[in-house]
Amino acid sequence: MAGELYDCHAPEFLKGKARASAWCARYNAIPYERRSERYSMLAELFGAVGSNVSVGDGFTCGFGTNIYIGSNVSINLNCTFIDCNRITIGNDVLIAPCVHLTTATHPVELAERLTHNWSPDSGEYRWRTYALPIKIGNGCWIGANVVVLPGVTIGDGTVIGAGSVVTKDIPANVVATGNPCRVIREINR
Repeated sequence: MAGELYDCHAPEFLKGKARASAWCARYNAIPYERRSERYSMLAELFGAVGSNVSVGDGFTCGFGTNIYIGSNVSINLNCTFIDCNRITIGNDVLIAPCVHLTTATHPVELAERLTHNWSPDSGEYRWRTYALPIKIGNGCWIGANVVVLPGVTIGDGTVIGAGSVVTKDIPANVVATGNPCRVIREINR
């Protein structure tokens, strides 16, 4: 949570991932029309969940416990939230199908990415990992197939165009799109 390097295969992380994997299988098996049962499951796993929240079929998460969602949020089909750090989603947010929010990453430099003097018998994970939080403000609309990378904040009222890869913070009240995602114009004035 501090953004420091960690072993993502340490026992405490594997336990959390196994719990989330089992939860996702149960959640995705519940028919969509049984909304109250699905909502109860969200409240069981997520760090916080407001009222009137819908998460569609095919949802996958890393841990679930680091996901904090406001009220009046719709998360469409086949979304993946890798919540190795905190993912915060405000109120009145629309998230289209196949959106990926990923807080986990690896150092770019090979010498920093690989564990020094690693061997299969060392008990350590070969690749070093760290995670940075993601924040999506109130009133945002995140288009289909968007990828939001670690450490990104998207300001209130912003629309992210379909297929975008959001690599840096995006201010409030703009339309932004592309790979890498760039501001196109202001809105909500």
